[in-house]
Amino acid sequence: MDRLTRKNLKTDKFAQEVSQTFDFLSEHRSESIRYGSIALAVLALAVGYYFYTRYQAGVREEALAQAIRIDDATVGSAVLPTNLHYNTQEDKDNARRKAYGDLAAKYRGTLEGAMAALILAADASDAGKMDEAEKRYRDVADSAPAAYAALAKLSLSQVYAAEGKAADAEKVLRDLMAHPTLTVSKESAALALGRLLAKTNPTEARKLLEPLRNERAAISQAAVTALGEIPPQALNK
Repeated sequence: MDRLTRKNLKTDKFAQEVSQTFDFLSEHRSESIRYGSIALAVLALAVGYYFYTRYQAGVREEALAQAIRIDDATVGSAVLPTNLHYNTQEDKDNARRKAYGDLAAKYRGTLEGAMAALILAADASDAGKMDEAEKRYRDVADSAPAAYAALAKLSLSQVYAAEGKAADAEKVLRDLMAHPTLTVSKESAALALGRLLAKTNPTEARKLLEPLRNERAAISQAAVTALGEIPPQALNK
């Protein structure tokens, strides 16, 4: 992914890019789970900057900027004068975890607090700490502005699926279909639900996926791929 700049994020076209990013994550679901912290961190930060151009953030924005600065910090003996630097990766990880943790706790319910919580939740998921990830995603879903709550719900559905809680995942995805947002469109939620139901209810999955073949490229391609993964014999049961 090309590095995003503040200038890029000041255009309305960025709203479309956000939606397409979610489409990509839906299409590459297994990779999204495995590399969740990277994908969600980039996405959360990008969406956050988009909203910053429209709302006053003040000290919360500065706190987030400081946390982001840690992400870009260098580690080891090679020090760049213009960069924040840590002697070891452990030092950097501890500072990063504290910065995002403080931000998530102090500014819960805000854009910045939600961004921090999403990043920590993705980190927990990648580390196999599914209980922690589930807890953080649920909290963002319950407290954050709509765009972030939707992102948390989409991620939460993936955690539920990974935990074998298919019914809970289905409930969350149906809610997202009924309440689309800038970050998670109805089509993206339907795609995720279709993939979830592919094995347990292939007939329903096909009903969800077939109409998506005519949607924009990312959704259409993902739907075709998902349909191809449904065994033909499963539809005759």
